[in-house]
Amino acid sequence: MIFLRNFMGFLIVVQDNKSLKILLIIALFILSPVFSLFIGAYQLPPHKIWQVIDGAFRGQTTLFNEGTILFDIRIPRIIIAMLVGFSVSVSSATFQATFRNPLVSEYILGLSSGAAFGASLSIAFFGDHIPIQPLAFVFGIIAVFMSYLLSRIKGESTVLSLVLSGIITTAVFTAGNYIIRYIVEPEKLQGIVVWLMGSLSAASWNDIYWSAPWILIGSALLILLRWRLNVLSMGDEEAKALGVDVGRLKVVFILLATLITASAVSVVGIIGWIGLMVPHITRMLLGTDNRLVLPMSGIIGAILMLIADNIVRVSSGVELPVGVLTTLIGAPFFAYLIRKTKGGWE
Repeated sequence: MIFLRNFMGFLIVVQDNKSLKILLIIALFILSPVFSLFIGAYQLPPHKIWQVIDGAFRGQTTLFNEGTILFDIRIPRIIIAMLVGFSVSVSSATFQATFRNPLVSEYILGLSSGAAFGASLSIAFFGDHIPIQPLAFVFGIIAVFMSYLLSRIKGESTVLSLVLSGIITTAVFTAGNYIIRYIVEPEKLQGIVVWLMGSLSAASWNDIYWSAPWILIGSALLILLRWRLNVLSMGDEEAKALGVDVGRLKVVFILLATLITASAVSVVGIIGWIGLMVPHITRMLLGTDNRLVLPMSGIIGAILMLIADNIVRVSSGVELPVGVLTTLIGAPFFAYLIRKTKGGWE
């Protein structure tokens, strides 16, 4: 009883103390990748991991199989999972603040359909000649530019026209993707389907080298500019009254958010719902100040993405693509959230 009373008291303190929540989230962010090193089909106890790391620093090649599993499989996968979770969460938080709508996600402007088309094109027709990442990245960016150009009415782009243009762009690239999947050979079709579901099973250091610079640079710029999102959240007229060039600022946020999302999607496929859920969780925990929401959304997104990947890694039988799991978790959570908030902003 004493333990239970103390634990309940601790929960009340956490609920009321924003600083303590932040410290706990950061602690989890640091500890979660350490625990993830032990998770997988092949058992790696702590002493063997220590031997492998110690041997690597000493230039020794003992425990070769364990070293391969640790350095070539688990560590790259952990890094990619956290990068992807961070990027899609920061991107969604940016879009939600920019459009002043908590229901939009990082894929609002057709990025996912454009990236899917590029990936399908690479898998179906170019094979080993052109990797998936460049084409998925390029077509994701092209899709967003198409949406933006279509939305320009009399030299201006409104939120409604952007969203509608995103729907049109999504339809165009989705149709192209259907055509590719219809005419491609069955063995290549399986690769396209797996990519579309989102998976970290093939994560490698090459994926990190490709995506990390763009994600880190784009995220850093968004976090540096995050205070301006509070200005945009006040409304266009209020922001203009404060001397802010609203149109130009929105373009900057959209381009940076698109850059980091395209970089993530190009290496792992479509990861649904993480980006949409995490900003809501962050605002429920820490409030609506975007100066805090943006960086903490990235941290919470990295943690949740890593946890989701850990779950699919330890599942028995065939490994489920992590994008399927995030969708299975995200859809019920969002339905609960809508009912709890009655469709409003937290």
